[in-house]
Formats: sequence, structure tokens, C-alpha cells
Amino acid sequence: MVVPPNARTPRPRASCVVAALATLLVAGCAAGPDFKKPAAPHVDRYTATPMATATASSGKMAAGSAQHFDVGRDVAGDWWTLFHSQPLNALIDAALKHSPDLKAAQAALKVAHEDVLAQRGTFLPSVSAGIDANRQEASNILAPVPNFPAVPEEFMYNLFTPQVSVSYTPDVFGLNRRSVESLKAQEQAVRFQMIAVYNTLTANVVVTAIQIASLQAQIDATRKLVDLNRHMLTILHYQLTGGAVSQQDVAAQQALLAQAESALPGLVKQLTQQRNRMAVLAGRFPSQGVDADFTLASLHLPEQLPVSLPSKLVAQRPDIRQAQANLHAASAQIGVAAANRLPQIQLSADAGSTALAISKVFSPGTGFWNLTTSITAPIFEGGTLMHLERAAKANYTQAAAQYRSTVLSAFEDVADTLTALEQDAKGLQAAATAADAAKTSLDIAQRQVKDGYAAPLSLLNAEQAWQQAQISLVQAQANRYADSAALFQALGGGWWHRKDSTRDTHEK
Repeated sequence: MVVPPNARTPRPRASCVVAALATLLVAGCAAGPDFKKPAAPHVDRYTATPMATATASSGKMAAGSAQHFDVGRDVAGDWWTLFHSQPLNALIDAALKHSPDLKAAQAALKVAHEDVLAQRGTFLPSVSAGIDANRQEASNILAPVPNFPAVPEEFMYNLFTPQVSVSYTPDVFGLNRRSVESLKAQEQAVRFQMIAVYNTLTANVVVTAIQIASLQAQIDATRKLVDLNRHMLTILHYQLTGGAVSQQDVAAQQALLAQAESALPGLVKQLTQQRNRMAVLAGRFPSQGVDADFTLASLHLPEQLPVSLPSKLVAQRPDIRQAQANLHAASAQIGVAAANRLPQIQLSADAGSTALAISKVFSPGTGFWNLTTSITAPIFEGGTLMHLERAAKANYTQAAAQYRSTVLSAFEDVADTLTALEQDAKGLQAAATAADAAKTSLDIAQRQVKDGYAAPLSLLNAEQAWQQAQISLVQAQANRYADSAALFQALGGGWWHRKDSTRDTHEK
């Protein structure tokens, strides 16, 4: 098409301007690096030596079953139900409903989510409206007043100005995109921190229940041991009067009795503290206590233990996911710092009306409008922006090192727990053997005393040894329960099976 020489060049229309801006926005790239999720560690096991397929068995006693390691098996979201204790399940439900720590973590997640939504508003234009109403008196010497000389002679008049302002900052270099990206990553970090609080809370309830059961059993055994020592001391006093024993024998027995009695207050103190802790975990005051009571025999030892693949642990542990989210946020902050060193474009528009009377503000001839485009680029900031970008890069290096440290600690945690499961099973087996031997010795002593081949004192010595073996057996049983709970927590606690945890954000 040929354009006549005298034809006027058409002015660009608003649609053309909008199209040009849209093209600029699409073509624009975000400053800074794009985040890449760290790869899973290239290891195929947790321990230095190959892991056993099952632990040792100690018979049909509490916590005596063999536990089988099922490599690759998923972790249940409600793993504590494997202990088959309704009182324990009820306390965990109460803790999840009333724990202030969990409620605080949930509120923190809500705050982080709202921060993301607030930052997303920068992608849209901001619109504001206002009206100014004022009364003025102008000088009749320096300048005329509006509509001069129609205004009163005293040059006093009212002025009403309603207007609407629109401003928009195109995200050409990705400042807003990187800011939102950083806040979303921070939200994920807070989310996984909340999940960690959830996992810690449930594990603490289970371990506290195990400790209560263990301490109660130890107190019962210790009280029996104290009674045996007292009875033995009575016998020695009687034999001392007859010259059968010396004062040294009596003094030695008094020391044994005092030693047994000194252990009892410490155990009672620990039991009371654990009961207080259980009440607080359930969201109650210590004076309110909890209705549930636990014994080792009432708890079932999980016989099938999941062992997640090492490549999956980094996706399951909430502390690793939190560290990864922190690394992502640090990466986005590099882009924020880089974009702050680039030019920024600001578009703004104002439209309104100005009149001497409120009834005339929308009359013909009173309107006004203006469009403004501004580009601002930093030229000299005293090195501030440069050093802020360098600081952001150093912060990313720090976050990467912290992520690496968190991964190593997580693998160490799992390895230690697997070792504890194997060795504490052997420890329980040895403690059970010792208890059986002490029981056999007690049975022999009872028969000998009954048949007149031994003195009653030998029977009491055998009973004392058996009670001490019982205390060691109780501690060994509690260790196996606690190790099982520790493994479920070390593998991530199965949070990914909970709907409220798998969602990226809370509902608005």
C-alpha cells in the first residue's frame, strides 16, 4: 500500500501500546539464577556395614519379638497405632488438637501464606480514588482566581477535586517474580517446620508413654528390692546377736539397703516429671494430669519396620525439605538483588475533575487527565546494591552448606537408629538371659532352704540378684520400644499421607 505524501502519520493507539508492553513483559526474563533442586545422595545404604534383615528375638516377653526390616516399605502416617494402645492413640489425638506449639506453627504458616498473596498483588495495577475539598482565599494582586472576575470580591472560593489514580510497574527484569518466588519458598520452609513440630509432638507422646511405663516398672522392682534388703538386714541383726555374723556383715547390708533406698526417690521424681510432661504435651496443666496409664506389657512392639530407600529420605524428612526451601529462597534473593540494580519502569495515570461547586464536578470542561511513563535506573549508590547482591550470593552458599549438613545429619540419625535397633535387641536378649539365670538361682536357693541345705540369707541374696536383673530387663525392653518410635520419626513420620500436610498452602 502506498501512502500519499501529504497523509498524516497515524498516532499509535492505546491497543498498540498495550500490545507492545505485553510483548516486553513476555520477552523479559527474571534476573538471577533459576533454582535447581539438589540431587539425592548417591548412596545405597545408611550404615557402613550391610544391615541385618531382622533383629534378635528374646521370646514372648514384652518387646521380645524379632523385628524385620522391610527395605523400601512406606511409612504409615499414623505409625503410633502399631503399638496397639488405645490410651496412647487418645493422648496423641488430644495433643494434636490442643498443643500450643502446633497451633503456633500453623499460625506461622498462615502468616507466610498471606505474605505470598500480598506480594502477588505487585503483578497487578494499583488503583486509588480520592476527593479533595478545600476553601481558599487568593491574592487579587499576584494572580486572578478561577473564573475571575466572577468570584466574589474577597477572592474566596471553594475547590472540589475528585480523581482516580492508576499506577503499574511492569516486571521487566523479574523483580516481582523473584520476590514472589522467594516468599513461596519461605512459605514452604515454614510449612515443613510445622510438619517437623507435628512429628516431634507425636514422637514425644509415644516416648513419654514408654518412659512412664518403664519408670513405673522400675519403681515396683526397686520397692521390692528395698523390702528384700530390709528383711535381710533384720535377719543379720538376729544372727549378729547369736554370733553367726560380724558387725561388718551388718554394716555392709545397711549400705546395700541405703543404696537401694537412694535409687527410689530419683525414679519417683523422673516418673512425676514424665507425667507432667505428658499432661503438657496433651495441652493441659500438670495439675490436671492425664487419665491414661501405661505398662510395658500393654504396648505391642511393631514387628515389621519400614526402611525407606536413601534416595527417598531427602523427600521425606521435613528438616531436609525445610533446608531445601531455605536454599530456594536464597537463590531467589540473588535475583531480587540483581533486579534492583537494573532499570525500573513506572506507568501511571490520573483522571478527575475540578470545580468550584460539588454539584459541578462532573460538568463539561471540568475534567482533567494525565499519563506518565518513567524509567529509573540506579547510577551511583555507593556500592550498596553491588554488596547486597554479593551478600545474597554468600547467603546462598551458606544455605547450600546448611542443606548439606542437614542431609548428613538425617542419614546419621537413621543409621544410629538402625544400629540401636539391632544392638538393643541383643541387649534385651542378654538381659533376658541374665534374668532367667537369676530366676534359676532363686529357684535353687528356695529348694535348698526348704530342704535345709542353705541358710535363709542365701535365699535373700538370690532374690536381690533377681530383682536387680528385673530392673535391667525393664530398661532393655523400654529401649526397644523407644528405638522403634525413633525409626519412624527418623524416616519422616509419614506426613505425606496426611491431607493437611500434602497441600502446598492452607485454604484461604
